[in-house]
Amino acid sequence: MKRTPWCRTILGPAMVISVGLVGLLVSSVAPAVAEPFNRLPAPPGVPSAINRAVPTAPVPTLGVIPLRARAPGYPHRIQELREAMLPSPSGDPMFDRWPTDLARRTNGSIIASRDITSTTGFAVTAPIASARLVKFRTTDSIGAPSFGTATVIVPRTPARVRGPRPILVHNVPIDSLGTDCTPGYSMAHGVSPITNVTDLFPPTTQLALAQGYSVIIPDHQGPRMAYAEPWVAGHVVLDSIRAAGQLDPGRFARPRIAMTGYSGGAIATAAAAKLVPTYAPELEPRMVGAAIGGLPADFEMLTASMNANLATGFFHAALFGIARERTQILPMANHLAQWLATSPVKNLCTVPAAVGGTTFVPTQALSSDPDPFHSPVAEEIYQITRMSGMRAGMPLYVYHGTYEWWIPAAGARAFFAEQCKLGVRGVYREVPGEHLVTAVAGFGGALTWLDARLRGVPAPNGCR
Repeated sequence: MKRTPWCRTILGPAMVISVGLVGLLVSSVAPAVAEPFNRLPAPPGVPSAINRAVPTAPVPTLGVIPLRARAPGYPHRIQELREAMLPSPSGDPMFDRWPTDLARRTNGSIIASRDITSTTGFAVTAPIASARLVKFRTTDSIGAPSFGTATVIVPRTPARVRGPRPILVHNVPIDSLGTDCTPGYSMAHGVSPITNVTDLFPPTTQLALAQGYSVIIPDHQGPRMAYAEPWVAGHVVLDSIRAAGQLDPGRFARPRIAMTGYSGGAIATAAAAKLVPTYAPELEPRMVGAAIGGLPADFEMLTASMNANLATGFFHAALFGIARERTQILPMANHLAQWLATSPVKNLCTVPAAVGGTTFVPTQALSSDPDPFHSPVAEEIYQITRMSGMRAGMPLYVYHGTYEWWIPAAGARAFFAEQCKLGVRGVYREVPGEHLVTAVAGFGGALTWLDARLRGVPAPNGCR
């Protein structure tokens, strides 16, 4: 009931603006235009018309900008907007509280830890010896001190390998904006209606534990819940491994490590694989492989495949998530975008975000620039998020759906080809399905490949 005024204030005008703008875009398409209509600029008068139709968002005035929202070099009002669009506190200090001494800490150093064996054991439905929620120092997308959280699980089942128990880092597709939408929150507080089903299915964590492997599940979107931002995700993943090594050096400082992730989790896995050689070189000798499925590898490509259609809810969630870390996007937000980004949308978990696709709101309706996809800021974000030319520090298994319409296989093929050219050993597989079908159909092959790497079998090379 509390959402009714917001829905009437925002979603009604948004639907009208959406339909009108899509119509204008379609009507402006000329036969010679090669680009899809949903990437075309809006007519020049549209941004000012939207700002006249939608009032200024009620962004609070702040005397002091909180630590999490500070963006040196940006106007105070932009930093106030950043704070207003960051997720609401979860009520748990492990996820909410920003330590004041982060600058004095080293990456991966443990800030706090908590035993969560009872709640985690129920969630993963596997016999476990222990589970701990760890909070550690990491680095955000622009190199500033930040913190991360992760769940570290040790099974009761012995691993059938020689030497130390191997580690699987499972980067689940969080794909959400709210602080309490993370796997760490669900593992610590118990499964609830907001728990992301992909935290538990496909059963990657359960099967790894059954094989006797330790599992690390990073909350890879970071404390700002920067959905789809690869740099912060890669940093959190690698620093979660460092933190586990500090938590229990005997168990976690020496074993072989593999990573896996699908969709949003693939963004984190691919970024961590590329960042190992420069950000965490001491881990590279232990990294035996990464399985990456359904990878959104090129955000410029996604502007054509996900904008102004049923995927637009996820697309805008990703846009808001990246903007939480990349402050240069915020001056482009018009009144409608500011309303949406500071409304209850900022706390949505996966399913409600997906429902947002039914609005078909084009990104052009959220921008003060009528041609946002070709703006200098957009070109900068495309380049940053591609992480082009960075060589993965481990062998790769890349799998993707042939019939993906929202995350085209062309992006994954290009990613794989680039890594092959850079000298990475890799295997590429396509599944005859779309995104959800591939998540299940490609799961077995990825897990088999990972298991072989964790048992010490050298990775095959399918690069040509």
